[in-house]
Amino acid sequence: MIYNENQQKIARKIDSDSSNSHWRDWKWQVKNRITSLSALNKLLELNLSKDKIEQIQKTISKFPLSITPYYLSLIDIDHFEHDPVFLQSVPSIQELTISCADMPDPLDEDSDSPVPGITHRYPDRVLFLVSNVCAMYCRHCTRKRKVGDIDEIPSKEVIDSGLAYIRNTPVIRDVLLSGGDPFLLSDSMLDYILTELRAIKHVETIRIGTRTPVVLPYRITDELVAILKKHHPLWINTHFNHPREMTTSAKQALAKLADAGIPLGNQTVLLAGVNDCPKIMRALMHKLTVNRVRPYYLYQCDLSEGLSHFRTPVGKGIEIIESLIGHTSGFCVPTYVIDAPGGGGKIPVMPNYLISWSTNKVILRNYEGVITTYREPDSYEPTFCDRNCETCDLQLALDDATEYRSVGIEKLLADHDETFALVPHDNDRMKRRD
Repeated sequence: MIYNENQQKIARKIDSDSSNSHWRDWKWQVKNRITSLSALNKLLELNLSKDKIEQIQKTISKFPLSITPYYLSLIDIDHFEHDPVFLQSVPSIQELTISCADMPDPLDEDSDSPVPGITHRYPDRVLFLVSNVCAMYCRHCTRKRKVGDIDEIPSKEVIDSGLAYIRNTPVIRDVLLSGGDPFLLSDSMLDYILTELRAIKHVETIRIGTRTPVVLPYRITDELVAILKKHHPLWINTHFNHPREMTTSAKQALAKLADAGIPLGNQTVLLAGVNDCPKIMRALMHKLTVNRVRPYYLYQCDLSEGLSHFRTPVGKGIEIIESLIGHTSGFCVPTYVIDAPGGGGKIPVMPNYLISWSTNKVILRNYEGVITTYREPDSYEPTFCDRNCETCDLQLALDDATEYRSVGIEKLLADHDETFALVPHDNDRMKRRD
């Protein structure tokens, strides 16, 4: 069903013959994405000034516009200039202000790309860019240089080249599919990529980064979930930035994924004017965990071109983390990170709870400001290690433990067995119970 009058109004303006089934059809949503200023004005009736229209048009000429009808319907028209959905989706002339710190590729992903589509920065994992298309072009996107660029669409040959690199690089145990949005690929193409990756013995974990549960929740179809379930272990990270994005449709999409046994995480970007408020962020983290999504990262906004108006001081992020640690459940607290310019990777930036230390004590403080001490062991003798891991017979037992059935006294001594007593069956006390 269509959930509110605003969605019905937008659907009829797009297509007078549209029905509820059309609205919930993800392909209809993609086909009818708002990509022009005229369509935006028609659907929202914002009555923008001539100057504002010229500014938005100028921005679109450099950074494309694309919004799904669904996400557009979430905008609060009466307060659109401060609406978090509007600010994340509608172009602003501020995007054309390039500060001296801005860079086209601040994370230096292209420099760490051994073959097209692959970024191999960390020792045991790679980023695999399998799409350059998104359901919506986020105004804060760190890959604004690629997303929406027709010259950057990965071909089948580029995908196969990336698969070959992973196949021929045994050190890779973790592959993150990103883009663009991998879920904007067809079911068959996504199934092909996942099947090929799962056939590579040294690939243990596959992760997918997607914003479709936020901007296109209808993409999470039963057919897609059935494909994903075939390729466990599979992890999915999504990208909610504000509590208002957690709609009924978004909750249903997340439930389908979680019910399929897929662990869900969320990566939030700290954005000035959108979510740079401890109360907003705490509400978001609570909504995520209620819907079985673990807050994973809180990102400091990157130094990509045109994002200076979204960036906050790092101190704002520290303040938000301070408002979470101790004030809510530990699993509601994301790791605050700066993705270091120049390809340095994600660097945690967290409040300092270790005040000082000596040879036998550490001085700590808690979220309330309580200062306490933890005494170090008087004598710590580590197990001698000759650094020869291949012949280690000490602690380095990394293979799975072998489970077997123990009997007699061995059963009582074994940690893996919960038996705590052995009682003969012909015991008089047992007979009396019978």
